[in-house]
Amino acid sequence: IPAELMEEAKEWREKLLESIAEFDDHLMEKFFEDPTSISEAEILAALRKACIANKVVPMVCGSAFKNKGVQTMLDLVMELMPSPLDKENIVGTHPDTEEPVSRKPDAKEPFTALAFKIATDPFVGRLCFFRAYSGHLDSGSYVLNTRSGNKERISRIFQMHANKQNAIDFIEAGDIGAAVGFKDIKTGDTLCDEKHPIVLESMKFPEPVIGIAIEPKTQADLDRLGVSLGKLARSEEHTSELQ
Repeated sequence: IPAELMEEAKEWREKLLESIAEFDDHLMEKFFEDPTSISEAEILAALRKACIANKVVPMVCGSAFKNKGVQTMLDLVMELMPSPLDKENIVGTHPDTEEPVSRKPDAKEPFTALAFKIATDPFVGRLCFFRAYSGHLDSGSYVLNTRSGNKERISRIFQMHANKQNAIDFIEAGDIGAAVGFKDIKTGDTLCDEKHPIVLESMKFPEPVIGIAIEPKTQADLDRLGVSLGKLARSEEHTSELQ
């Protein structure tokens, strides 16, 4: 910290400690007695409790350019954000009776997952990014899509690392993966065990407020434009209307 900013930094750090101490009585006592005695571990523990209770939203500075602050942000995600075990269960509804149905974050529970993104990869084709809330799913297994009522075969499951895919044999509660081999999965679909159907809260997207017409510059570009718009429409299901 530059010398000319040190006093201001101390002032804001004190405000930070005061805000965090509101969520931990022991920390509050130490703050009034001697703020300098508060350790980093105590700050993180209090912050974690506040984050899990949805009382605070931590913010960090950084830039993707040259990865400035990115590692710090990822470290804080690990330190502060809730793991699946910090939540008792996920609550959805039964597709037929509309009665509440819950799933615990346990690999022994019936499989339940939410598809949160559809993307197109030049090597493996359409990818469905999904988060498993409960249960266990092996590569090559079938799941029920409660939106369409159809079974979908998940031929392969990948663990994603940026634009690289590592094939894995299965996915379990709390994991995020990407699946290929499906026919009709859209953003916001619930994927689950056929014998234990459930519908998780679907994503709601606002209606588009701008319409744009796209035309090819030449007749030769017409086919390629159609293919590109098709990929875009599949990747952004429910978020836009392409005509």
